[in-house]
Amino acid sequence: MFFLLTVVPTILVRYSEIGLKSKPIRKRFEMQLKDNIMRMLARDRIEALVTSDNSRLYVKADDIEAAVRSVKRVFGVSSLSVAEICGPDMNEICAAAARYSLSRVKKGQSFAVRARREGTHPYTSMELGKEAGSAIFLANDGIKVDLTSPDVTFYIEVRNNKAYVFGSYVRAYAGLPLGSQGKVIAEVNDDRGLLSAWLMMKRGCRAIVHGNYGIDVLGSFDPSLKIAAEGEEERFRKDVLGLVLGTPLTGLENVDVSRYPVPVYFPTMGMSDHEVSSMLEMIRSDL
Repeated sequence: MFFLLTVVPTILVRYSEIGLKSKPIRKRFEMQLKDNIMRMLARDRIEALVTSDNSRLYVKADDIEAAVRSVKRVFGVSSLSVAEICGPDMNEICAAAARYSLSRVKKGQSFAVRARREGTHPYTSMELGKEAGSAIFLANDGIKVDLTSPDVTFYIEVRNNKAYVFGSYVRAYAGLPLGSQGKVIAEVNDDRGLLSAWLMMKRGCRAIVHGNYGIDVLGSFDPSLKIAAEGEEERFRKDVLGLVLGTPLTGLENVDVSRYPVPVYFPTMGMSDHEVSSMLEMIRSDL
């Protein structure tokens, strides 16, 4: 017999590349990522609480769907899931999984449970998946188990003293936290310039933008986006680490990099016009 509890939806936020850094660097990047998430939520006027623990960040908000759309645009976030939280006890997890499944798997459908855990617990991940799967099976009529190609997959993560039950991964843009790699000047006058600036932002650089093309796109990923006025290059030369140009491979012979006092970057140099437009279409579709 399983007892039901009141479960609270929380956004479970994951990062990938940050986890490869040394412990002190990872901690600094985690704090930068947390700050960036809070800034993005504030920009979108979403009231939320952001916490971090055990290589994860957690967002609680009244409007969960709006918060997901907001956090997804924060560079450094690799994926997120809307999860329901309960304690690490096996019975609690099974009750939460059974309750979570009631509106998410239909009669005649198949399902599977993917479970993982960190820390010390009196059960293995396989045992947890088996027991939670049994609870889901008993709570729903006419469903079946299919571990190879299920119609519905339920995920369970146990991290020390809490368990998270969820049904999907929302992919984000990954990369590094905005601001963790300094500033660059970006010339943004067309699609290539726009995508070049975006790609450098994804690598953690704050872009000081020259030009007004696609500002709405870049501003959606950086609430503090800086738009430079004409002739402002001199003012920023001591602050920036490079210049970003959207020059294609065929136009490189027309660029004299020696005239610039900083390194020059060409992020879209090896991309075709079709690749540039396709990637921008994908980015815009998420806004």
